[in-house]
Order: sequence, then structure tokens, then C-alpha cells
Amino acid sequence: VNITSAMLDKALHKVVVDTFNMISVDGDTSTNDMLTVMSSCLAGNALIDDKGKNFNVFCKVLKKMLETLSRAIAKDGEGATKLIECKVAGAKSAKIARAIAKSVITSSLTKAALFAADANWGRILCAIGYTDADFDIDKIDVDLISKAGKIAVCRNGVGVEFDEDTAHTILLEDEITIFIDCHEGRAKATGWGCDLTYEYVKINAEYRT
Repeated sequence: VNITSAMLDKALHKVVVDTFNMISVDGDTSTNDMLTVMSSCLAGNALIDDKGKNFNVFCKVLKKMLETLSRAIAKDGEGATKLIECKVAGAKSAKIARAIAKSVITSSLTKAALFAADANWGRILCAIGYTDADFDIDKIDVDLISKAGKIAVCRNGVGVEFDEDTAHTILLEDEITIFIDCHEGRAKATGWGCDLTYEYVKINAEYRT
């Protein structure tokens, strides 16, 4: 893309908050974790040097590409068997939505439960509850979704009756979505993580720099 370095930098900072910064494999950040974007500027488009229509189009394309990479990185986490996607809707602000999603995907107990295909809504609510953000936990709804189906496990901050076998079948898939509705606004966010497995412990127990 033909774009100035200043606008390329602005584009990356605009989209990284909802893509790479919403990934967690184990809650840690390696010293060599980084994101770089470069352009040869040899494309034939008109130079993007301000925040006009072409800049916005480029940002949408860049965000879509980084979302795809973010999902791939989370799914390829050390020892992972499942991609966990946490979608938060109805939050008062994007900051709150991001905080809730990130809290859930970094919860070790939630990650371990999903590895076992266990619909332990209490662990999800716990992770939501200790999020450092201002929201009403008594308005929270939680659904578990995969290509095998969808099931409600929490309404208004309280667990609801559901069929355990159906929930187990849904959570056996290799891509799981935790959908959280805050019912307090219109902001939303998505985070990506993976399950916590025996293989993760094995890989990191044997790893040495």
C-alpha cells in the first residue's frame, strides 16, 4: 500500500487494541513479543497521507488481517487443543468490554474447564467478576457457542438450568465462543485465547533458554 510512515503508524495503533492486544495464551508476555508493520509503498493507489476515506478503508482491511492472525496465534498456543473466543456485548464502554473479555480468556480455571469440555459457568462469572472495571454483574448473561450449537448457562448473573450432555457436546469442538452480554450499553469487544492442557505444562516444564 502507498501510505506515509506516519499514517501507517496511526493505522496500526488504531487497530492493535482490538486485535493483537486482545490475545492471551497464558497471561505472560515474552520479551521478544512484538508487532511490526512495513510497506514498500510500491502499490499503485493514491498516497494515503491523511485520515480520509482511503485511510479508513485501509484500517478496515488491516484490522481484518490482524484479527485473522490473532485468532491463528491463540489457536496455535503451546499445547492448545481449542481456540477460545470471548465476545462481550452491551458494555458501557469499549474499555470495559475489552477488560472483561481479556479477564475471561486469561483465567486459568476457565481455560482448564474448557479443556475438559466442562460448562463451568461459575469460573466464567468469577473471571468476569474480578475484572477491574465498572459494571453490574447482576445484569450479565453468558452463552456458550460452537458449531455444535448454543446453550445459555447464566442469566442476570446467576446460573440457569441446562442440559449437561448438550453443553459437553458443544464444548468438545475445537473452537468455542463465550458470549457475554452486559446489558448496559452498546460497546463490544472480542478476545482470543486457548485452553490450558497437560501438554502446555509439559512443554514449559521442559523448556529452557
